[in-house]
This record gives sequence, C-alpha cells and structure tokens, in this order.
Amino acid sequence: MPTLHRPLIVLLGLVLAGSTFAQSWPSRPIRFIVSAPAGSSLDVIARPLGDKLKDALGQPVVVENRPAAGGTQATDAVAKSAPDGYTILLSFNGPLAFAPFLYPRLPYDPQKDLAPIVVTTTQPNLLAVSSDLQVTSIRELVAWMKPRPGKLNYASVGNGSSSHLTMEYLKLLTGTFAVHIPFNGAPPAVLSVASGDTQAIFTVPTVILPQVKAGKLRPLAVTSKARYALLPDVPTVAESGMKELAGFEAIAWNGILAPAGTPREIVVRLNAEFNKAFADPAIRQRLQAGGLEPTGGPPEAFARLMADEAAKWAPIIKRTGARID
Repeated sequence: MPTLHRPLIVLLGLVLAGSTFAQSWPSRPIRFIVSAPAGSSLDVIARPLGDKLKDALGQPVVVENRPAAGGTQATDAVAKSAPDGYTILLSFNGPLAFAPFLYPRLPYDPQKDLAPIVVTTTQPNLLAVSSDLQVTSIRELVAWMKPRPGKLNYASVGNGSSSHLTMEYLKLLTGTFAVHIPFNGAPPAVLSVASGDTQAIFTVPTVILPQVKAGKLRPLAVTSKARYALLPDVPTVAESGMKELAGFEAIAWNGILAPAGTPREIVVRLNAEFNKAFADPAIRQRLQAGGLEPTGGPPEAFARLMADEAAKWAPIIKRTGARID
C-alpha cells in the first residue's frame, strides 16, 4: 500500500469509529454538572431538563451541583473531561464570558475548550436592597452611596458573575464605591441582604422574588431594556432619569455545554432534546413561573452569544479594574 494513503485511511477509520460510537451513545448514565448550588436559578433549570433528558435517552442523568470559585471550578472540570457525551455542563456568563478577563491564570479557554450545545434561559438582573435601607429608587440609592463611600456592602452570587460585574458597572458609571461581598451562589447571597448583613444585590429575579414578597427586600430596578413581565411596576435602570445610566443593560444568561471534541452527532442530538424540552408547555410554565425565559436555538447561536458577550464586557471589566486572584 502506498505510504501516502496511510494517513487518509487512518483518518477515515477515526471518523468511522467516532460515528459508530455516537450511534451507540448513550449506554450509561450522564453526569450533568451545574456550576451553582442547589436552590439557585441554574438548579431550577437543571432539574426538569435532567428529567426530560433521562426520559428521552433512556439513561439516568445525574445532576451534580459544584458552585465553587464562581462557577469556574465546574466549568474547568467539564472542559477537562473526556469528550464522550457522558459529561455535560450548565454554566453561565460569569465563567463563560467574564472569567478570561478577571483571572490572570484561568485554566481553561471557554471558546476553545468547550462545545456549546444550547442557550437555556436569559433574564434580567434585578437590583434589590434590604428593606431596612431607606431608599426606594436607583436614583436615591446612588444619592445615598455618593457621600458614604465604602459604607454599603453589596452581595453577589460569586466573583466574576453577572451579579458582581453589574454592580461594578453601576459603580463605574455613577462614581460611587461599595464593598463587594461574594457568596457561593444566589441563595446565601440573597439571604445575606434579607437579613441585613449586606445591603444590596444584583441577581436574577428567581431567588429575589420570594424575599420581596416576604417584605425583606425592596426591588429598585431591572437591567433589561424593557420592563420585566413579572414585575411590571419596577422600572429599568435606564429609566432612572440619570444620564449616566441611559442605555444601561446587563442580561444574565446560561447554557449547556460539553467538552470540546465531543462528537458533532452527540452535540446535535442533545441540542434537539433540549429544544424539545423548551417547547414542552409544562417545562416552559415551570421556568417562567420562576422568572426564567426559555431560549433554546442551535449550538451556533450559543457560540455567537459567548463571543459577543466576551467582546462587550472585556473593556468594561478593564475599566472597572476588577480582578480575581
């Protein structure tokens, strides 16, 4: 056999082997790693989607919450997992778009080491304050903060999260200073504000609304361009009337990924199953009741979102000087 043909034959063999493997997948349980704690908005997404995937594929789907290091630990673990379709990740914009500009030695490259599967949900952040803090609007909050630099402690769901950087962006634009207190996930962060240990938080409405209804948190503004359907009386940040906040927008988003190199057939199959789940009225109602807007779409749309958000936030992160060692 001519030597020249051997590499081509080897390559063809690898392609055929990969195709055969994809056809026999899955033959064992799938690990579904969530980069946030139990009870968080990501956990609210992962549980029903995991159940739907189990039914569709006929294999157990084991949800594993790993919230450490602002979600980067879970994201790195999946990036370094075998690309065989048996480990998938639910992560969010912090580890996927912000982290490369926050960490001097991030151990993974989101756009090279992960294969986007589908965007799960998008939603605005909601700015809420402790009911003990005597402010009722974002304008009043800024007026309170300006003569009291460092007197307000704000909670976030983790270093490098949208929750963290949205407040840093607000501080940058308004010339104010507040102390950042990061937590591992939304439940403990929101609880800290509700108990008065911290005074403010930006995060998704899912975990804030129960405390708002209990009278322990006061909502001030949402970060979307339009008002939020579940809180139509709460203005957007841009509606504050402050010229420095005109056009303000900071959307929280999340999605499911696999390690780079996962066979395309598996990525496409997973994408199709998750999109079917988002079309299920029961799933949609469950997510929307929690303030989450099901998104879906092809893997390519998720890849574009990651790239576009990284490009948007890189200069903002640089201007804030935010770093995580």
